[in-house]
Amino acid sequence: MTRHFQNEIERLKKKILHLAAMVEESLRDAVRSVADSDMGLAERVIQCDRLIDTLEVEVEEDCLKILALHQPVAADLRYVVAVLKINNDLERIADLAVNIAERTMTLAIHNGIASPFDLSSMLDATVKMVRMSVDALVGRDTAVAHQVCCDDDLIDDFHKTAYKTLMDQIKTDPERTEYYISLLSVSRNLERIADHATNIAEDVIYMIEGEIIRHQGNLGRP
Repeated sequence: MTRHFQNEIERLKKKILHLAAMVEESLRDAVRSVADSDMGLAERVIQCDRLIDTLEVEVEEDCLKILALHQPVAADLRYVVAVLKINNDLERIADLAVNIAERTMTLAIHNGIASPFDLSSMLDATVKMVRMSVDALVGRDTAVAHQVCCDDDLIDDFHKTAYKTLMDQIKTDPERTEYYISLLSVSRNLERIADHATNIAEDVIYMIEGEIIRHQGNLGRP
């Protein structure tokens, strides 16, 4: 491995970790904006998305440059390929955080009305999944990555419960349909964020172990 290649890889590592930190913070702000009806936080999430998009493009360009100029093999090739995929999932998480933040205004109008499902626990569990997927990436920790894959089922269950509960609420309390639809949108976006966190965890496992566990179900999980 040449010194120039080493420097390129180190620069790529710093950029993807910086992007991961920005995305995690954006998600936390989006979740807090909903929980606290904080329009200022919601606006910050929306504004920050532009910076995240710019960095995501830079990371992709760096990956393609490394592949074209250095033609890495084995573990180095797996790393660059994994970063390319993780980069895309992080950008999508940021977009979904924006979707959640945009629902803050509608939900704030109904501030004081309790959510008919356990929104708080779902918010916390989703943020935890993203944090753990980033921790797995930073620490190259496959045990943490496997745990993220297992936790995805929990978020799926939350969303199924939310969907059924909110559909029932719309039938019995149609005057608050807009509120319930906004809650359903938040739940759906959280479920999709958990899917992307799982993708990141699976790519961390591929990066370290060279094993593709996607589509294996519980076979790839402890």
